[in-house]
Amino acid sequence: MSDSTDRSSLSHLRHDLRTPINQIIGYSELLAEEVTDAGHAAYKPDLERIRGAARQLLDLINRNLTDERVTLAGEIAVSAAAPAAPSAGGSAPPVAEAGQGRAPITGRILVVDDQPGNRDMLARQLERQGHTTSVAGDGREALERLRAAPHDLVLLDMMMPVLDGHGTLVEIKADPALSHLPVIMISALDELGSVVRCIERGAEDYLPKPFNPTLLRARIGAGLDKKRFRDQERAYVRTIEETQQRLKAELQEAENYVRSILPPPLTSGPVRSEWLLVPSTELGGDAFGHHWIDPDHLAIYLLDVCGHGVGAALLSVTAGNVLRHTSLPGVDFRDPGAVLTALNEVFLMENQNGMYFTIWYGVWSPSSRRLRLASAGHPAALLATPAGAERKIERLRGPGMILGGMSGTIYRTLERTIPAGAQLYVVSDGTFEITLSSGEMWAVADFERHFTAPPAGTAAEDLAALLARARALHGAAMLEDDFSIMRLDL
Repeated sequence: MSDSTDRSSLSHLRHDLRTPINQIIGYSELLAEEVTDAGHAAYKPDLERIRGAARQLLDLINRNLTDERVTLAGEIAVSAAAPAAPSAGGSAPPVAEAGQGRAPITGRILVVDDQPGNRDMLARQLERQGHTTSVAGDGREALERLRAAPHDLVLLDMMMPVLDGHGTLVEIKADPALSHLPVIMISALDELGSVVRCIERGAEDYLPKPFNPTLLRARIGAGLDKKRFRDQERAYVRTIEETQQRLKAELQEAENYVRSILPPPLTSGPVRSEWLLVPSTELGGDAFGHHWIDPDHLAIYLLDVCGHGVGAALLSVTAGNVLRHTSLPGVDFRDPGAVLTALNEVFLMENQNGMYFTIWYGVWSPSSRRLRLASAGHPAALLATPAGAERKIERLRGPGMILGGMSGTIYRTLERTIPAGAQLYVVSDGTFEITLSSGEMWAVADFERHFTAPPAGTAAEDLAALLARARALHGAAMLEDDFSIMRLDL
């Protein structure tokens, strides 16, 4: 027989010898507490003598039935040394109570041990401490009970048939529904190597046999305390995740609303239009649109509120609604300079929580082919006109600081005659302020050069090509700012 087989047989022999002795010690301690509570203290000295004798016998087994003291022939060399005297009262040194000064923490505890006497004795001790218990005779039964009903802690014996303590622990920690449970291993002193393996696999602690009642209470109290904090942490995480999901849904709803008020493309009449809006990771502050003020005057605008998020979106929608509904009393919406001057007074940043926006506003007259425009700190619109094999690109932008920055600011109206066959691109800064994969910014001249080539395909394909180039240069799927652009065929 091999050395490993000899050691395994000896370990099982020690386990079988110590099991009834541990039960005697446990029951004597339990009965000593119960007779004291019942007012029969006269029985306590006899119970302490029984416990002391059992501890003395257990000490003999622990000191003499070891690997080192077993000969190759299997004979046991019993030590001639006198047995160590048991400590006063036959119990281990006192251990400080866990959670002294506060109400004890109780919970539902699963006791897993293949010995019925051990299970009964340990369950009775735990119930005296106020816990609710359930029991299992092996690892498989333990897993079934854990999956059938919620528990707060597991007391898990090392040596069991069917599935031992280590295998049971591995399955508990591999199950997402059970992995949060604290597991305390139950072991004899010569099983500490196996206990260390279990601690490394996620066990919370261990309890040596026989159980010291105070140590039992302290270890279980500490395990339940950690379980309570873990449960609180999981509840907080769930609350945060639910809040994030709700906010995400609300932001998506807000984004859908912003998109719903954008104008449909113009597909008939003297002007054709197309637009493209790709929001960044946050709810953005871009708003744009076009509408007929009268049969011969088309208002065209794009505004960009500073920052991102709900505040920026609310301000952009509000300002966009003012323009769409021409709700500035006494203002001629065919005069871009007058419109921006009035908007500036309505949306002063001191009244908008420090927020401001830039805007490009134009009015196109198809009959005269005149475009009137004004801008407030906004990027220039780009006018592309036919010029041989390429198109000529002209910047259209009026002077003016950001809108809302200072009361009394006057914005000027500029006029420009537009040749036939031209396209007007009204853009936000998110279309060209692109960080390249090299870390540099996309040059404005290179951005404008994109428009010199006559567009291939439809207007929608034209704008999609610009977006594809921006994404290729950026090197990531999500751009840093809202990508907003309108194309109008004038």
